[in-house]
Amino acid sequence: MRILVVNVNTTASMTASIGTQAEAAASGGTEIVALTPRFGAESVEGNMESHLAAVGVMEAVSRYNGPFDAVIQAGFGEHGREALQEMLDVPVVDITEAAGHIASLVGRSYSVVTTLDRTVPLIEDRLILAGLDRTCASVRASGLSVLQLEESAEAAVEAIAEEASLAVEQDRAEVIVLGCGGMAGLDEAVRAATGTPVVDGVAAAVQLAESLVNLGLTTSKIRTYAPPRPKRMAGWPLQN
Repeated sequence: MRILVVNVNTTASMTASIGTQAEAAASGGTEIVALTPRFGAESVEGNMESHLAAVGVMEAVSRYNGPFDAVIQAGFGEHGREALQEMLDVPVVDITEAAGHIASLVGRSYSVVTTLDRTVPLIEDRLILAGLDRTCASVRASGLSVLQLEESAEAAVEAIAEEASLAVEQDRAEVIVLGCGGMAGLDEAVRAATGTPVVDGVAAAVQLAESLVNLGLTTSKIRTYAPPRPKRMAGWPLQN
């Protein structure tokens, strides 16, 4: 089985971290291919960057030259999953929704701890769209930018753990979800600091993608995610 894991930003070092976490979560025999978009923002922290990232992710997948069995969109609260589902005949899993589904299975309520406060509404909207808002106790911002996550893992864990503890104490959350692809690999440290189950979206998405492939399931093409109607697409896929 081969799974494409596509970073939504253009920071190659973050793609590598996401790929490492995906490989750690994958079963034996599953190959992880981590992709970085050719264009877009170095970090995605708002609607404009998110919409641009959606096109970048689609283009990265369309340019991949080889077979694959599933695609993971590794951006938390970002746009574009639906477009990928129209484009592809293989399962598509978004890390936001994967994390929310898994968290809902191990606790009555969960809280997301993300980066900057401006990303909170995007995550809330994605959870509402996915029907995962009912069990979400809160979405909290750590105050760290996406790029700051790479500067110091120790500082990142401290900031995330602080908000996670407040989510448990004040919001009655029973599970914590790491709300950024750049937080991949921090789950064990946050779990140790808080004593709370912690869900990493990348790992959750890999496990769900593998399950869909093994079950022989993919996106329904009956209505909502039917392939795009044949028509001339000026400049698409984007030229070199």
